[in-house]
Amino acid sequence: MISDLIRNLMNGADIREVLPGVVFTIIVVLFSLSFHELAHGFMAHKLGDPTARNLGRLTLDPSKHLDPIGTICMMLFGFGWAKPVPVNTRYFKKPRRDMALTALAGPVSNIIISFVSVLVLRIILALSYDAGLFMYTGFSSQVITGQSIGTILVCLLAQLFYYFHILNLYLAVFNLIPIPPLDGSRILFIFLPDRLYFGLMKYERIIMIVMLLLLFTGFLSTPLSLLCGLLSNGMNALISLIPGL
Repeated sequence: MISDLIRNLMNGADIREVLPGVVFTIIVVLFSLSFHELAHGFMAHKLGDPTARNLGRLTLDPSKHLDPIGTICMMLFGFGWAKPVPVNTRYFKKPRRDMALTALAGPVSNIIISFVSVLVLRIILALSYDAGLFMYTGFSSQVITGQSIGTILVCLLAQLFYYFHILNLYLAVFNLIPIPPLDGSRILFIFLPDRLYFGLMKYERIIMIVMLLLLFTGFLSTPLSLLCGLLSNGMNALISLIPGL
């Protein structure tokens, strides 16, 4: 994440080692958060709710979706959120089920992006020794010094897909936490009685402040990173079943 990249730069890393990661983080975060919210709106639309469409939220335009604090957290720590797509459950035939499906669409879209990205990354690694070298040593000045432009571009492409893989995985896992205002809390709607569910939602702002403190101190980001690492290993193990990868 950008916080790690800045820390590396302060510890003496070459700017060439840090700058691509900063640029790729910004690109991936803007796209992934927008795609996440587009998936929510698209699912709600398919289930009969035109609210997102009427508000212009069925788009990849980041300006329609980004929450300033959530975007900054995503770039700095890898965990964040976007501006929730408005949903009107009165349009749903089965409000509890359809609300859960709408909430689940965002994290599922990011898991799909993550899996496709690591699949493409593994293909690049299988075809390029230099890209494989990058994965083991990092995009360091030692790796790129004296390399051709083509080799550098392949390494950059590998790094871009790695960022798409890991950041989308982080985004999916984080948003599945069952506390408001994250998607996991909306999925709870299908299981909890109305009184208990809406009672919990009253404390959304307080819960958000506590969650931000846990992110800044690392108490939340550390276990979530470990979980994402396990899921990443699982995806790679599944892809390893494909001959040649």
